Amino acid sequence: MALAAEGNGFLSPTGIEIAFLLVGLVTLGAAVITVTSRQLVHAALWLVVALGGIAVEYLLLTAELIAWVQVLIYVGSVVVLLLFGLMLTKAPIGRSPDADSGNRTVALAVALAAAATLVTVVVDAFRAAWINLDEPQGDATTIGAALFRHWVLPFEALSVLLLAALVGAIVISRRKKEKEAR
Repeated sequence: MALAAEGNGFLSPTGIEIAFLLVGLVTLGAAVITVTSRQLVHAALWLVVALGGIAVEYLLLTAELIAWVQVLIYVGSVVVLLLFGLMLTKAPIGRSPDADSGNRTVALAVALAAAATLVTVVVDAFRAAWINLDEPQGDATTIGAALFRHWVLPFEALSVLLLAALVGAIVISRRKKEKEAR
């Protein structure tokens, strides 16, 4: 990140900054609809819009690799898995009385406090920092070099941890099937 150049400032936004703001507002709206919807399938579909908006934000920040990972992993895998889980179980498709616990005011207060804290921390941390959008920030070469030069051991530890979780899930599911068969 480079410091602000002459002429860049809050009062003179560029087209990318305006697009970033508009996409951010659409993403925020989709996220609000996701958590307030009483229909689970509609909430999952609005989650697709919110996660897609985040991918567009990454594209606007010239982080193409991260944007495509966002689309492939979250939109392509997680949401599809969530929709299959909803449709293959006996989860209610229409309005669900279980989707509303009656704690909306407390949840809204906690969400607003968390959002205000997060915005305050991020604005304070990056007050004088500017992202240079002329050079790529998230291309495969840059991320690959950082990942395999400085983060090899944590990356491999994470892959072993995920493998152990997968093996554990298989063992637990087989035990349940064996108990049901008896």
